[in-house]
Amino acid sequence: QVQLVESGGGLVQPGGSLRLSCASSGIIFSMFHMGWYRQAPGKQRELVALSIMGGVTNYADSVKGRFTISRDNAKKTVYLQMNSLKPEDTAVYYCKAFGAGVEYWGQGTQVTISS
Repeated sequence: QVQLVESGGGLVQPGGSLRLSCASSGIIFSMFHMGWYRQAPGKQRELVALSIMGGVTNYADSVKGRFTISRDNAKKTVYLQMNSLKPEDTAVYYCKAFGAGVEYWGQGTQVTISS
């Protein structure tokens, strides 16, 4: 079965950092694109960062320069390094694997930025 499990969320003060992880199983990881999305209360889910299997990355304008997506194909894990965090980064963060006409989602991990 396919499973994506996020970890690393928590409560951080503004200006702090977090590193999210998404461990996958049941897929040939290197053949899938991976993405991080987030959803804040009362808002729609939005793309945060994208890692295409060929090596290309893309970021939302709101996080560019602060967040970095990376992947470890051997560990079948994708990461999101988040620096200089702001209160507006508060959201549930979701991991997605997609390709070949299918997509899979993790259950999400809560990130709260507050003093």
